Amino acid sequence: MINVVLAMIWSRRGQAVTLALLAMLAVVSSVAAPAYLLAVERAVAKGQIETADLDELRFQLRAASDATAADQTGATVDISSAGAALDAMTGFSFIYSEEMPAVGLEPNDMFPSRVVFRQDVCEHLVLVAGRCVSGEGDVLIGAASAKRLMLKPGDAFELRAAQIKGDTRPPTWVAGAEPKTYMIAGTYRVPNPSEFYWGTHGYFISGPFIGPGEPVFTTKTTLNAVQRTLSIAAIDGFADPGTLDIDRLDTVRADLAALESVTEAVSGINLDTGIPRLFERIESGRAEARLLVPVLALPLVLLACFSIYLTVGHGAEGRRDEIAVVALRGSRWWTRWWLATGESLAAVLAGALAGCVAGQLLVNAVSAAIFPGAGADPTLSSLRYAPAATLVALAAALLAQRGPLLSPVSALLQRTTRNRRPIPVIEAVVLVLAVLAGVQLYLSDGSLDGLGTFAPALVMLALALLAARAVLPLVSRYAGRALHRGRLGAGLAGLQLSRRPGAGRLFALLAAAAAVAGFATCAVDTASQGREVEARLGTGADRVLRIETGPEPTLSRRRLLDAVRTVDPEGRFAMAVAELPSGGSAGVPGLAVDSSRLAAVASWPAGGPAIAEVAAKLRPEAAERPSFKDDEIVVDVTLSEIARDRRLLLGIAVSSQAGLGETIVEIGVLKAGRNTYRQPLSLCAKGCWINGIGISGLGKATETTGKVVINDVSGIPLSNGWWASQKAQITTESSIVINASVRAAPAGTAWVRPKATPTPVPLAYAGAGPPGGVITSLGGDPIPITGVASLPAVPRAGRNAVLMDLELADRLAVDGHGAQSPQVWLGPEAPADIVERISEQGLTVLGDTDAAQVRERLDRQGPALALTFHILAGVLAILLGAGALVLTVAVDRDRRAGDLSALRAQGLPARVVRRATLWTYPVLVGFAVVTGLLVGVATWWLTGWALPLAGLTPPDLPMPGLPRLPVLLAVAGLVLAVFVVVALAGGRDLWRRTEKGLS
Repeated sequence: MINVVLAMIWSRRGQAVTLALLAMLAVVSSVAAPAYLLAVERAVAKGQIETADLDELRFQLRAASDATAADQTGATVDISSAGAALDAMTGFSFIYSEEMPAVGLEPNDMFPSRVVFRQDVCEHLVLVAGRCVSGEGDVLIGAASAKRLMLKPGDAFELRAAQIKGDTRPPTWVAGAEPKTYMIAGTYRVPNPSEFYWGTHGYFISGPFIGPGEPVFTTKTTLNAVQRTLSIAAIDGFADPGTLDIDRLDTVRADLAALESVTEAVSGINLDTGIPRLFERIESGRAEARLLVPVLALPLVLLACFSIYLTVGHGAEGRRDEIAVVALRGSRWWTRWWLATGESLAAVLAGALAGCVAGQLLVNAVSAAIFPGAGADPTLSSLRYAPAATLVALAAALLAQRGPLLSPVSALLQRTTRNRRPIPVIEAVVLVLAVLAGVQLYLSDGSLDGLGTFAPALVMLALALLAARAVLPLVSRYAGRALHRGRLGAGLAGLQLSRRPGAGRLFALLAAAAAVAGFATCAVDTASQGREVEARLGTGADRVLRIETGPEPTLSRRRLLDAVRTVDPEGRFAMAVAELPSGGSAGVPGLAVDSSRLAAVASWPAGGPAIAEVAAKLRPEAAERPSFKDDEIVVDVTLSEIARDRRLLLGIAVSSQAGLGETIVEIGVLKAGRNTYRQPLSLCAKGCWINGIGISGLGKATETTGKVVINDVSGIPLSNGWWASQKAQITTESSIVINASVRAAPAGTAWVRPKATPTPVPLAYAGAGPPGGVITSLGGDPIPITGVASLPAVPRAGRNAVLMDLELADRLAVDGHGAQSPQVWLGPEAPADIVERISEQGLTVLGDTDAAQVRERLDRQGPALALTFHILAGVLAILLGAGALVLTVAVDRDRRAGDLSALRAQGLPARVVRRATLWTYPVLVGFAVVTGLLVGVATWWLTGWALPLAGLTPPDLPMPGLPRLPVLLAVAGLVLAVFVVVALAGGRDLWRRTEKGLS
């Protein structure tokens, strides 16, 4: 019997090879998914390690000692007690540092000088003058500090260890130890403050109550020789290249856990590291990959089994005569089954065994091309689904042959089969399961577990089956009408499609294959668009420079505007940006931008109003603010209608026209009657704008009412118009009359502003923001607002934020503080030396975020890497469809050639027969591809929303939900081209056999 089966296989070896290839693809799909998932997980780890932040590649041990503590127990901590645990941290380089606060160098007691020892510090500094430190008492000071303090190498000065004085507001620093004389060995500048060597100590961060950001570097000997109050010793551990390798993650995790346990046992030593965050991000990316890869692995396996079921069943229908002859000879049932199924089962089994190897080899090749350096990490776990896939493939082959095996001989000898119209049980089960999976997916809010994991696969297959049942009857009607109208070629082609056994299943298979490719296209392209939105709109512009606020005085909004406009006077590539303190009511975030440059610089959300239109509305025409130039401010005020036990305080908010900052000048407590008040104001010697006049209560929590008449403010005209935000009503003629009802400052201040700031203030908003209401100004008081544009999202801020003009925000400012989170946004035309140009204007760049680099990091995260499997799944689906089409054409061609040869012998014209042979399957393919792509898009619309394309914690941005039409049409053209080539090749072979049958 085995010889007979082998002879059958050899006689139809082309069909056997094709069936084996289909079985191989079925097992390849089951092997490729877990193998590819392992490769993706390795690639995720590699990508996250290579794009990790500094803090995620190091750890730091810190031990603080306080010699001023009342309880000296544990006040001095020896950091070297963790030495044994550090020795176990293989693959790390260590840098020791120690520092103490000191006073005596800076004239300001609001912050201390940081006296720092750090190993090998001179190798990472540029000495501007002098030499490096070598002996006791030698120090290096920053070049900017030396210039500001008028010091040079060789000068000596005294420092004392400092301690904080907490009973002052704000706290101050005072001497707490004996003085020590230091000599300046040299001055330095830092070439790269973000260099790995400096760790996360923040040596070069400056700001109010922080200092100039230039430590005093000295030697270890010097620190050991001085009397100290507070001191901090630290050991920084930096991962060497290759330490955080994919295959060493578990080792590093265990070593870090051991170090953490040691530091927990030693009181006073703290471990600070971002490495666990890196591990968490790697695990998060892997979790996303585990959700995304099975989404198309499951439909791919189902499609492969369906193709085996179709092709084996079609082959069995073609061998009905053979099965009938075996039955007529009276063979036993097992002989009949073996002869009928042995050929198919042997081919399926051989293909399944080859698929186990081919699947891993395919993943190895693809991984080497897509994930260079990560490797596929082949393991036996990749084969865990191969036995199940093989059994399902064998079961599909047996199930496909049940009809010829169970049919009587009389039915087998007939040339036609009965076309059953009721929905078969299998199709009904698929439809019910698809509905249940979709419902679970919806009710679980997109959780891809349980039956919900199968939702895309089942929905695609169910829609393909329903489409086949809907389309083929239409083709049958078209064929009948074509025959009645004398269009024989079209009629014969249509009848071949609609009435041949298995034509409906072939249509469903090709449609399902195209649907898998279409769904993969939707996922990959939609995710690619989303990453572009996240990179561009999430960053705000092509590049965003984060600017240091600076020490006292802090960086003002006016100075930020002027510096950026100086760098880019034409407004082509740079824009000043600052954050609003609370954005809007209920704490909505907001941005203030130089709207005159918005269109040239900012990334803009799709689907919203034009950027130029919004920019114009954000800054309407307004008069210039009143201004004066003097080194003092003089105010003439009349106070009346106030209770005797109540007092009112007058303040005026001014901004320097020379970029020297803003302040609130406290004129003082107002006296009843008319009085003149004077306050010195050197800030305004070169000119100041007046932003507002504020009235607040003093010393009372309840409301204080009074009538305040501003008769004169340093000679500025008061009749040009003023408006009150809240808590006051005003009238203006030659003076400003304010009827105030206020509480204690600052929350209860009533501000009166010049008409240079429009009322209500225009804002663009996203989410449930304006068009009306109030917004918290930069001074903390509520400002009437109006929405002038509704946006899908505010660049960088998200879908629930507001956008306003920075110069207008500066005019509204009455806080006297600097710019909050100052930034410079850069457009595509920004020059390569833009950071140097910004620095020349006195701004210090602390960070540089590049949208292209953000996109590169996103492309190396879990969702992007996992979706590459969808591309592979789409290719395999096309190959499955093409293979099934090849085998179907091969089975059909002998019988169809005989039928058509008979028609040719009866006088049917050759051109008609040629048309019928060449276009039967291409027409089927065309309908199937169009239907399949519609099914794929419909499945994406129904289930694609559940896929974590933007990660498990997506950003608050309007992410695209559909693929781009040109991309979808390009994939449709590719699928159609492959299927049509196969169909035309089969049609030509059928035509040759038809003509050969006539001879």
